[in-house]
Amino acid sequence: MILNETEMIRWGQAIGAAARTPLFLLLRGPLGAGKSVLARSIAHGAGVEGAVPSPTFNLMFRYPSSRGVQVVHMDLYRVSDPDELWELGWQELGDQDELVLVEWPDRAEGLLPEHRWEITLGPAPSDPDARAVSVSRFGVPQHLP
Repeated sequence: MILNETEMIRWGQAIGAAARTPLFLLLRGPLGAGKSVLARSIAHGAGVEGAVPSPTFNLMFRYPSSRGVQVVHMDLYRVSDPDELWELGWQELGDQDELVLVEWPDRAEGLLPEHRWEITLGPAPSDPDARAVSVSRFGVPQHLP
């Protein structure tokens, strides 16, 4: 599908509102593809209020939501060795009430959960202001709008 930024924000909010936990959403795409915009929209849709900055330097932020869901937002761009993920509590992610958003999941390729959704963003061939978006499901089916 092809989405402009406004459509991507609306779509992300719908994902967050409909998401049932535990849920891992992996966001793939090059720099500037809109991964952080989509993650922020999903978090807001899940009931997170206030700012949702990119965790590029902190690697991970946790947000409570008005729905009782914990939103975990990770940015693994600066991770050079998958072993660094254990220090972030990687093995404990995906509890019953967690919606886990992971940017740059390729940095954790061998450690990715079996049950997950992957959203890939890239430039749209016909519109430089839009993004081509594809969605893939791995493992047990989970609802994603």
